[in-house]
Amino acid sequence: MITRTRLAAGACALLAALTAGVAFPAGAAAGEPTGEDAPKVNLVLDVSGSMRARDIDGQSRMAAAKQAFNEVLDATPEEVQLGIRTLGANYPGDNQKTGCKDTAQLYPVGPLDRTEAKTAVATLTPTGWTPIGPALLKAADDLDGGTGSKRIVLISDGEDTCAPLDPCEVAREIAAKGIGLTIDTLGLVPNTKMRQQLSCIAEATGGTYTSVEHTDELTDRVNQLVDRAADPVVTPVATEGASQCAQAPTLKSGLYTDREEFGQQRWYRVDVEPGQELRASVSVGADRAVNPSYGVLLRAVTVHGREIVRGEAAGNGRTDVVSTGVRYPKADSDEASTEVVCLQVTHSFSAASGVKTTPGLPLELTVDVVDGPSESSDVASFGLGRGWWLLGALILTGFLAGLIWGWVSRWRVAVWRTN
Repeated sequence: MITRTRLAAGACALLAALTAGVAFPAGAAAGEPTGEDAPKVNLVLDVSGSMRARDIDGQSRMAAAKQAFNEVLDATPEEVQLGIRTLGANYPGDNQKTGCKDTAQLYPVGPLDRTEAKTAVATLTPTGWTPIGPALLKAADDLDGGTGSKRIVLISDGEDTCAPLDPCEVAREIAAKGIGLTIDTLGLVPNTKMRQQLSCIAEATGGTYTSVEHTDELTDRVNQLVDRAADPVVTPVATEGASQCAQAPTLKSGLYTDREEFGQQRWYRVDVEPGQELRASVSVGADRAVNPSYGVLLRAVTVHGREIVRGEAAGNGRTDVVSTGVRYPKADSDEASTEVVCLQVTHSFSAASGVKTTPGLPLELTVDVVDGPSESSDVASFGLGRGWWLLGALILTGFLAGLIWGWVSRWRVAVWRTN
């Protein structure tokens, strides 16, 4: 029994491996990491008056942040270009208009001089307002240019005090530019309102939010985010779909990002040669409050409007991202020519009351044009790629093993009865 159980487990594992090998096709040409430019990180630190509070491991929030920054600067990888921007560090007065302009680059984004950066951090004293929105706009400008990964790490102990410039809307505008910039947020001794705001900022750009209540937690998390910037990443290529196929951009294999407003549809074109197969998938995310019950539809149609294939998926509010995909193999024929396939993306998200509808919801589209199936043994027939023969051998081996085991068992019973 144990032997048969192990054999069954091994068979399942092998089948899973074969299936996984088929599930992930070759990487796309557009959106691949190029490694041409060094990764950039801009640490944005809240230096407002509330950072004087002494509630982190018996010391002030500012002291905890300085200690964490010193350790992070020591551990920053050599290949990462790092900068430090402050908010609320210089203006101690009561004029909101002036206080909401209080953001400055403490250390410019570039090759890191650890001694110089530590000296700059040591001079900080909790001072003024909390202009998170203006600081994020400036921090994005600090990272402008280049093709490497870009990351902002925002560390704050309170919500923005410079309304009506909503920092969540600022983050959406930054994401809508399609420059591949991620904002991660960390909340020191968080409250509910601050947690909601910092979470919204992070989600708008595909970043993460972390609540922090101890110095070592702050150090570890910032180190993780800085290290992550050095990892190769795939940055989607910004594109802009059209309202109809005739004006749609022609896409090659790759990963693309776009924005789709509520009630809007986006069109894209893909050229498919004879003998090729088009594989496309789309994900639409809700980066703001939306009503429950929604869906996304991806259709592949001809330039004349005839539907070829469609994929659709629905959500009910438990997840803020809905994804679906399609596959279309074009027959290999001498008389056939290149076919223009139109991809249509629509979604049924609706904005909750009082929520801004612009910019549109983030859309990520993956396009992959590969060699299509040429025989019945290929992927389109069995879904097993080139591993079908291995599965067949496994099945045959299992069948023969079962016959042999049955014969041996009957022989042992016959011997026992004879004796």
